[in-house]
Amino acid sequence: MNMIETGKKVLDIEAKAIEKFINRVDKKFEEFVEILFQTKGRVVVTGMGKSGIIGKKISATLTSTGTPSTFLHPSEAVHGDIGIINSDDTVLALSYSGETSEVIRLIDYIRRIGAKLVSLVGVSESTLANLSDIFLDCGVEKEACPIGLVPTASTTVTLAVGDAISIALMEKKGFSEEDFRYYHPGGSIGKKLLKVKHLMHIGDELPVAKDCAKMIDVVSIIDKKKFGVAIIVNNSNNVVGIITDGDLRRQLLKGINFNNVIARECMTSNPLYIEENKLAVEALKVMEENLVTSLVVKDNNVLKGFLHLHDLWRTEMI
Repeated sequence: MNMIETGKKVLDIEAKAIEKFINRVDKKFEEFVEILFQTKGRVVVTGMGKSGIIGKKISATLTSTGTPSTFLHPSEAVHGDIGIINSDDTVLALSYSGETSEVIRLIDYIRRIGAKLVSLVGVSESTLANLSDIFLDCGVEKEACPIGLVPTASTTVTLAVGDAISIALMEKKGFSEEDFRYYHPGGSIGKKLLKVKHLMHIGDELPVAKDCAKMIDVVSIIDKKKFGVAIIVNNSNNVVGIITDGDLRRQLLKGINFNNVIARECMTSNPLYIEENKLAVEALKVMEENLVTSLVVKDNNVLKGFLHLHDLWRTEMI
């Protein structure tokens, strides 16, 4: 047996199955998504066997993209868990044959409680399809296995359709990058989407001094705020410079008396900066490339905040 050829054959069959479904994406798909969009409660996904596994993934994708969802195992449902379905929910049922007994048994309760029922099926003339408010035909010409029985192409299509539904809902709801970050606070995806504004120090935390302030007062601010730096601004709160611990040492070695000079005379003009809506990873890149541990955050030269390398460390981004 040629494993390479087998692998290519399976992928080809599954790819063609998805490609054929693309031609079925029409007004019915739009109506399907609209029902889920109008759902006031949750989308309760259910399915047995391989369909159940695919259903769990669809439910997870819906939830992470702004559509509250949960998975209900149909066998557990008839032993008490069916109570999770409320009248303002929509049940999304998966069954390739459309005749899965464990799923069919739920329909009576779903109708009695008043919840909507939508389904993904492989046989359009089936019990589940006929009793659904709307269904999408995910049927395939053949499975990718030699005996034509193992769910392969059919589960791939159903999974892909679930993704298409989720993304269509995501766009219809205006689900943003900010929303996605909110739903993924502990994952690597959420960390990648963190922006400077989510991590920067603002308000009273900022080590700020006026450009006309005496250097002895600037030293006090640097010591108090514990960042090892002071951001120098003018009367319009425009950033004009920065003074670091290193600057202080260099001035002392020159014999400068901090009681006799002001910040404007000792600062480094045009400090490195970043805008608050930039990704935190971009701030990290600037720090690494310039061998610095902090960045001024400003917009049109107006001070917005301050970001330190330690703030990025706390995210475990690095």
